[in-house]
Amino acid sequence: MTDNQAALVPGSDIPDIGAPTGRKREILIVLPGLLLTLIIAMLDQLVVSTALPRIVGDLGGLNHYAWVVTAYILASTVTTLLYGKLGDMYGRKRFLMIAIVLFLIGSALSGLAHSMDQLIAFRALQGLGAGGLMVGAIATIGDMVSPRERGQYMGYMMAAMMLAMIAGPLVGGYITQHWSWRWIFYINMPIGGAAMVYLWLTLHLPRKRVEHKIDWWGAAVIAVGASAIVLLTSWGGSQYSWGSWQIVMLEVISVVAVALFFFVESRAAEPMLPLHVFKNRNFSVASSMSFLLGMAMLGALTFLPLYQQTVQGASPTGSGLLLIPLMLGSTVTSLISGQVTSKTGRYKILPIIGGAIMTVSMYLLTHLGPHTTRLTSALIFVVFGVGMGFLMQITSLIVQNSVQQKDMGVASSSRAFFQQIGGSIGVSLFGAIFAAGLAGNLAAALPAGALLPTVTAPDAIHALPSAMRTLYLDAFTAALRPIFIYGAAIAVLAFALTWFLKEIPLRGAPSTPSPPAPTYSERNKAAGGS
Repeated sequence: MTDNQAALVPGSDIPDIGAPTGRKREILIVLPGLLLTLIIAMLDQLVVSTALPRIVGDLGGLNHYAWVVTAYILASTVTTLLYGKLGDMYGRKRFLMIAIVLFLIGSALSGLAHSMDQLIAFRALQGLGAGGLMVGAIATIGDMVSPRERGQYMGYMMAAMMLAMIAGPLVGGYITQHWSWRWIFYINMPIGGAAMVYLWLTLHLPRKRVEHKIDWWGAAVIAVGASAIVLLTSWGGSQYSWGSWQIVMLEVISVVAVALFFFVESRAAEPMLPLHVFKNRNFSVASSMSFLLGMAMLGALTFLPLYQQTVQGASPTGSGLLLIPLMLGSTVTSLISGQVTSKTGRYKILPIIGGAIMTVSMYLLTHLGPHTTRLTSALIFVVFGVGMGFLMQITSLIVQNSVQQKDMGVASSSRAFFQQIGGSIGVSLFGAIFAAGLAGNLAAALPAGALLPTVTAPDAIHALPSAMRTLYLDAFTAALRPIFIYGAAIAVLAFALTWFLKEIPLRGAPSTPSPPAPTYSERNKAAGGS
């Protein structure tokens, strides 16, 4: 059965493309390599977040704290759509290989960095590869497995993510404490190398020989616009005043880039981000949710290890252990949501529950303070993780179920793009709010004429005299509180959007009989390759 012969979902023009039983063995052979790419993408963020306080203490530059994360997210954001579109046009494998190579080069150089500027630059290079890791793996699975059947494979994906989520903070903390933070980047080398070799040997997808026209103008406009928006939120009110010519220029560039995006994409032969997908309500709603969730979740997660190590006095390894409740809550609920969607073919209630829990968890995070016990914070982290678990995979499933097979890569990359641009804005904006708040709180608390403390490393903060340490920690937690307040407000908006999702049965219902079908590679070859 070819794509043109596939059954249509009732009330939809989207073909019901499933994964016949004959292809399951082929999918299971490829799956370990795809899971390894997910692991290194997830592992890197978690390992680096745990080690950031120690990195800042070594290299200095607390004002650049958020940029170690922002540079990575920004670089991966501006390339995400490019990887997705090029994968749709020319095939997934070659671009997945390129992404892994860039990621590994960036990892090696990050471990060799001797200044904060170098680290930020090398993290950006690492991000250029990371932009294709998650998208490549998820889009490949999306090509091979129908949305209804994808719930079964979500268990494998979440098991790999659970391994990265639990191992990441622990490994990052242990390596940072007992070896050096530089080894948190070197650890990517054996895992990424194994993934690249395995996929090179097992992933055999037909190559397309159709001439395509790459939308370079669209890619350029998206890259410029995304960069301007992130810089605007990062620099505004911190490095430059909101009325400065630098910020005004970034505002103008952002507005012009958005206008040019619609102009260029509406005229491109093969647009980087086809405007027709936004006509689908579920795609638009889920993409908007991803943007808001990226702001709230990544913005909050970036500062939790800093709170644990600075305020609660945890070591880097202890900081990783303290995040396990959050990761377990996320993993368990992700597995449950995957089973529910696989068995029922329905999903709308899951993001509604997740949005409500996420809002509650953000509100609870606003109560973190110098005297909050680790047990209390662990319980809050569990609630936060449960909210994440109901939202992380479901948004991917919704957007992939909303588009035609030819736009699978675009759908996957678009969702990731909106989540990453939201996360980049959230981290930059929250970082600017935190830096300004900490300086203001310290200036208000210290006697007139007293010098502000210049310490940045958690160990140095705890070595301060008792009175100064108490003052600093009070100012620190007060500066964190607005981050979670804004996060709660953003989570409320995401929760409101969940009610606008339309319940569309997932394609690939196992109860629908289908004639014998060729293997995945044979079907794609007959359809022109992917």
